[in-house]
Amino acid sequence: MSAPTPTPAPTAHRSLAVEPQPALSAPPPRRRRSKLPWLLIIPSLAILIAALGYPVGWQIYTSFHEYGLLQQFGQSPEFVGVQNYAALLGDPNFWVILGRSLLFCVLAATLTVFIGFLFAVLMKRVGTVFRLVLQVSMLLAWAMPVVASMTVWVWLVDWRRGLVNWLLERVGVEAAGHNWLADPGSFFVIALVIVVWMSVPFVALSIYAGLTQIPDEVLEAAAMDGASGIQRIRFIILPVIAPVISIVLLLQLIWDLRVFTQIKLLQDAGGVANETHLLGTYIYQMGVGSGDFGTASAVSILMLLITVLISWYYVRSLMKEENA
Repeated sequence: MSAPTPTPAPTAHRSLAVEPQPALSAPPPRRRRSKLPWLLIIPSLAILIAALGYPVGWQIYTSFHEYGLLQQFGQSPEFVGVQNYAALLGDPNFWVILGRSLLFCVLAATLTVFIGFLFAVLMKRVGTVFRLVLQVSMLLAWAMPVVASMTVWVWLVDWRRGLVNWLLERVGVEAAGHNWLADPGSFFVIALVIVVWMSVPFVALSIYAGLTQIPDEVLEAAAMDGASGIQRIRFIILPVIAPVISIVLLLQLIWDLRVFTQIKLLQDAGGVANETHLLGTYIYQMGVGSGDFGTASAVSILMLLITVLISWYYVRSLMKEENA
């Protein structure tokens, strides 16, 4: 039997041989974007621009002009540049009203979202009959016209014939007979209660719709693992419905910053206007009350800028999620 032939050792030129590189694949063809989304959104944009473009444009134009009573009777408005803005920013009263409006806005929106969340959790936990009663009651409160509901609220807090003072007298409280609307502190407490009461139904129903997307099996499994109710809310419910809470909080901040009807009707019912103004009623007083539409327009533009700044964080978050 012959011995196996030994394998020759590799030579140097073999070790230095360059292996062939794989051919580069051609880039995938670019997909053509459909124009259908633009065709669908253009009519809505056209309607939005037509409905809001002229009022906003008129406000911007007026804010750079002197526009008073004489201009309403035909005299041409005089261009004053940023004089209206300078006078407004130099007025200490404006900064007091701005700070008061922002504080009222934050308090009202926070309380509304918190109470609405509690009502949403309650509707999730109770039976069908009680849940329907809650939902119908909230819808009725939300659908009630503002003027009609304010008529009831004004009667409730009337210092002579109101139900609130009548109940306080029955329980022997010394504050009975207090003029709730004449005192600025109690005025804003009443206004805060009214605004929150009118806004809670929308927030509660919106959050409840988000809660229905959480499977009951997940919550039951967490409960079987020993998670308390607070832990289930913190680690399961809140992360899932965070987008819903963020959008309703944003909407409430915008709406409560622009609140007007409730404050104006409470002022007419006995409140001291100069001490209870928010931005909405301040614009109304400057324009309709004093005839200074130039300064009123400047306040409106500043209010619009504040609204954009408030909503910018949420819009930026949406853009990041879309890009991701």
